Amino acid sequence: MYRIVKPSFVKAEKKMNTTEVFKDIKDVIDSLETESIPDERKVVLKPFIEYIQGKVKSKKEIRLNFICTHNSRRSHLSQVWAQALSCHMNIPNVMCYSGGTEATALYPVAAQTLTGLGFKITALSEGSNPVYAIKYAENAHPIIGFSKRFNDEFNPSSGFLAIMTCSEADSGCPFVSGAEQRLPVTFEDPKAFDNTPLQKEKYKERAIQIATELVYVFSQIDLA
Repeated sequence: MYRIVKPSFVKAEKKMNTTEVFKDIKDVIDSLETESIPDERKVVLKPFIEYIQGKVKSKKEIRLNFICTHNSRRSHLSQVWAQALSCHMNIPNVMCYSGGTEATALYPVAAQTLTGLGFKITALSEGSNPVYAIKYAENAHPIIGFSKRFNDEFNPSSGFLAIMTCSEADSGCPFVSGAEQRLPVTFEDPKAFDNTPLQKEKYKERAIQIATELVYVFSQIDLA
């Protein structure tokens, strides 16, 4: 389990950030402990770090497309945290996306979990697949959250890293058209706890794990 305690780093935070994330989000970030990440998990994250570092070094745009089966839980949690953390930790030119091997809807509890961690979410449309504006900072463009296929026209068609956030999508989608690289970084599905007394706790636990690992990834980037 990923602990929430005060960290003793932030390697990538070298410059003053003029776009500050909301205070509640910053408080969550400041409480994350990357030392709780197992060594074997850091091995999984190493190619992720190397991809971003290569883009930073060459001053190129960093397009990250987080992919799971339904684009309803883990891929959205990853997309939202990655966009907020790249801003907070001054990683330049990061644009985050998400998609699924099929489209369903952003699961309400996933959205509620993000709200509880400090994000401000507004419904832009209703229906079977609502569209949300997800804000992490007052002066940043909101993330547009809705369920879509990974190759939806809303997402990049080339020049991106495909991060497979669930084992089902990883095995069921061995080729992602347009991706420069395909990287499995899978997480356990909090859906297993839907409609149980542990639902709220397990969704938060998964969101915290994702945030912690992304803080670790971005903290390893040399911005010099």
